[in-house]
Amino acid sequence: MKFLGSLVTTLMFTAIYVAATVAGRVTVMDGTNLSMVWPAAGVAAAWFCARRSTRWVWMDVLALVAVTVVVNLATGASPAMAVVFVVANLTQIAVFVSLLARWRPRLWGAGGTEPLSRLGDLWALLAAAVVSTGCGAGLGSLGMWLLTDAYAASTTAVWLARNTASVLLIGVAGLRLGYLISQRSRRPGRRDTDTGGSAARVTARLSWRRAGEYAALIACSVAAYAAGFGYTKGLPLAFALIAVTVWAGVRLSTSFVIVHDLLLGTAAVLFTLHGTGPFAAIDSHPIRALIAQLFVAVVAVVGLALALGRDERAELIAELAAGKEAASRHAALMTTVIDAMADGLAVVDKSGHVVLRNPAASALLGGITSPEDRVTGSDHYGLFHLDGTPIADADLPYAQAMDGRQTHGGDILVRNVGVPDGRVLRFTATALPDEGGTRQAVVLFHDVTAERRHRDELASFAGVVAHDLLNPLTTVDGWSEAAADALQASPPHETVTEATECLTRVRRAAARMRGLINDLLAYTTARDATVAAAPVDLGSVVADIAIARTDAATAAGRRPPLFSIQD
Repeated sequence: MKFLGSLVTTLMFTAIYVAATVAGRVTVMDGTNLSMVWPAAGVAAAWFCARRSTRWVWMDVLALVAVTVVVNLATGASPAMAVVFVVANLTQIAVFVSLLARWRPRLWGAGGTEPLSRLGDLWALLAAAVVSTGCGAGLGSLGMWLLTDAYAASTTAVWLARNTASVLLIGVAGLRLGYLISQRSRRPGRRDTDTGGSAARVTARLSWRRAGEYAALIACSVAAYAAGFGYTKGLPLAFALIAVTVWAGVRLSTSFVIVHDLLLGTAAVLFTLHGTGPFAAIDSHPIRALIAQLFVAVVAVVGLALALGRDERAELIAELAAGKEAASRHAALMTTVIDAMADGLAVVDKSGHVVLRNPAASALLGGITSPEDRVTGSDHYGLFHLDGTPIADADLPYAQAMDGRQTHGGDILVRNVGVPDGRVLRFTATALPDEGGTRQAVVLFHDVTAERRHRDELASFAGVVAHDLLNPLTTVDGWSEAAADALQASPPHETVTEATECLTRVRRAAARMRGLINDLLAYTTARDATVAAAPVDLGSVVADIAIARTDAATAAGRRPPLFSIQD
């Protein structure tokens, strides 16, 4: 089935190519083999761009060779000339397809799926057309020179101009049509669009005013070309006819501009062939053909450049609008998130100007705001150290961040008319990257008053417990010392010795307990002090642990000891 489908496509392109080749041969001027137009170049460009990825492309090559030979022989060309034309055409097609695939691989017909939609695409296609037709014209002219022993630079120029114009008009139209057909086959039931808006899309959104503009342009185009080519009597007024092309390129869809350029170019050539219009007055056939083809090429380039430039600008504007909308949504989301935060957030620049702050920032500071959105002295906000001393302005969190000082986890007491009982806030300030010469700092702070109160209550409780534990421990120490003195005064005996050893263990345990209680008291009084590292004698620590384990064992002879010094 795939082979049959490919064969049908090849036959379809072959029929179109036959008609285009015959039309070109009909325009041979003055009995020579130099045609004024060569629409087959544009047909071949679209043909092999559409068929470049199929594995049955050899059928297309054979069909093109057969059509070129048969049509040229049937229209008076010699077999040798037909061979020259075959070589020139195949070279031109191969160069065009390969260059377009290399320079614009994203385009439909060059390996991609996108339409011709940017100015860069037009210049790449124009360059590929000029280079490829230059190669074909060079080979063709060389072959004709070898066959006729005559060479004319004008022949090469006409060959180059007519084939380039054909690719710009017919080739571009074929590529656009092929893209629209491919899109419809990929998404059946969906209305196809292109960057400038396909005919279906334009029709769907057409207003009466827009429809009137299309009708007016068509009417003006017909009138302008009828007057310019039919009634000028040799006056060089062809340049004025570009006005309708400019109108179409600036205002109307790209697909319409392509069709408009194709029809206007065809009209200019037909008028010239019938001996009317400003170009028909030129006596030299090669020069007449060259000028006519240059006019057609200029019309195509001007129309496409304006249309594609407009489409590209519209696409960029749409992208900018979408980006602006996305940025607005993101900014609104960030504003919502920041305003919903329970923690205070403020952004302050190096001059003290408050760039941003959320409602929680003002609430945590007791409703005190900065006059004219500028940070003032700490006394305005009622900021103090935890010991009650005022905070210097240079020690405010944002100022510390600006100076490069560490400001992570610092606690500040806030006491003002809005917070008469005081509130402890923990600040974190970070300097933002310096962009555009504007240095800023972001300040985060949250309420730790309840946490502080809870911690103070625990510390007070621990202090009370530790102090109360010292009373029974003092009693233990006193009676242990009295018992030791009594045992020391007793006569030596095995029981006395054992009792003395047990009492020694009790006194050591009491001493260790006193040390633990003293450490607990020291912690409760020094919890806000900075942790200072100090060396530790691990040997004494291990010995103390070993002795504690030994003292915890029961008396020898009643139960075996659970630990020993060696443990």
